[in-house]
Amino acid sequence: MSNESRILLTIITEAALEAPLCADLDELGATGYTITNARGRGNRGIRDAGWSSDSNIRIEIVCDEKTSDRIVARVRDRYYDDYAMILFISDVRVLRPQKF
Repeated sequence: MSNESRILLTIITEAALEAPLCADLDELGATGYTITNARGRGNRGIRDAGWSSDSNIRIEIVCDEKTSDRIVARVRDRYYDDYAMILFISDVRVLRPQKF
């Protein structure tokens, strides 16, 4: 079974950003992503998804390092100052590397 290293980039942010972030991901070369609803508490208070304007999403992108760097730069430049958002990166091993 073949496996290779990739980057897992996770973005947790306001649900209102889903459409523009998806457009950015497509433009920057992400071959796919997974979006789920997210709840929690942080420095901006509790985000319980009770109202759509208060809900959060979690976007996970498995990609190579160059694509991850492009996405991080875009998100940092366009969204960090005005939206509740965190990003983190993990090294992962994928079993079907041709998909990423």
